[in-house]
Amino acid sequence: MRVLNLVPTEQSRFFTQQRATLRELGVEETTLAVPGRRTYDDGDTDGRGFSDYLRFVPSVFRHSLGEYDLVHANYGLTAPHALAQVRLPVVLSLWGSDLMGDYGWLTRRCARHADAVVVMSERMAAELDTDCHVIPHGVDLELFRPMPVDAAREALGWRDDPDAHHVLFPYPPARGVKDYPRAERVVDRVADAVDGDVRFHTVTGEPHERMPLYMNAADVLLVTSEREGSPNAVKEALACDLPVVSTDVGDVPERLDGVAHSRVCGSDADLVDGIVAALRADGRSNGRAAAEEVGLEATTARLRAVYESVVGVAREPALAGR
Repeated sequence: MRVLNLVPTEQSRFFTQQRATLRELGVEETTLAVPGRRTYDDGDTDGRGFSDYLRFVPSVFRHSLGEYDLVHANYGLTAPHALAQVRLPVVLSLWGSDLMGDYGWLTRRCARHADAVVVMSERMAAELDTDCHVIPHGVDLELFRPMPVDAAREALGWRDDPDAHHVLFPYPPARGVKDYPRAERVVDRVADAVDGDVRFHTVTGEPHERMPLYMNAADVLLVTSEREGSPNAVKEALACDLPVVSTDVGDVPERLDGVAHSRVCGSDADLVDGIVAALRADGRSNGRAAAEEVGLEATTARLRAVYESVVGVAREPALAGR
């Protein structure tokens, strides 16, 4: 099977992992990225304009004439480009902000015309008026796994105060949708409620390969996002048995169901109580078992099955085309 991938940027970590795993499953692919630079290191701005997306159209059309079985539009803003060609079936994957952000109206319109739609959570599925497959981005269970807490803290230089508590916020503070000011406010209140020093760690610019150290060194992961699809940080924390306290976003309630020392919260007070309870429990979660169903191999195999169903339907003479 040969797939033409369209993506806002090839540097998306979960997309890179997905590509590699699909290759292992026998899927050949070519990836086209929208011209210009898309980065969230310093904020929520895409950094590209209409002209960049317009320049993307000829490249997509030219490649669609090649020997491909389907076009996979990753993220809603690449959907118009995929649908502009009429030769190949289209799979559309939505990541969260493309459906719930400023251009959600465009994403919804495009989803009606795709041959298959993949979303990250049941909550996202409920936003669409078309059938879709719920397949979260997978987590690398080989990379993210439990390790001794002391060893992780030693590697990060966190062992200067053995009585300190460590709260991890896994996003750049400038990402508005992640609501860093709320996280900071909550941790300040936690510090007044527990004995010992409470240290608030934000992680930006670190290689992904080092993130398991942070997940294993921390006492609890805090997520205060205003909206999410299926936050990778939560799934990675689960894979490392790190307790999670989060706002009610995306598929977090499903992911945390039955996970020890973890909680989905509505108010600041609930977030504070959740973190305090996790710190006082002084133990790891049982999240590893919950993470197994969203392992990278399992989720990618489900995506390949979607490819097969679309190609199979498209190759039926009576159903060819859209």
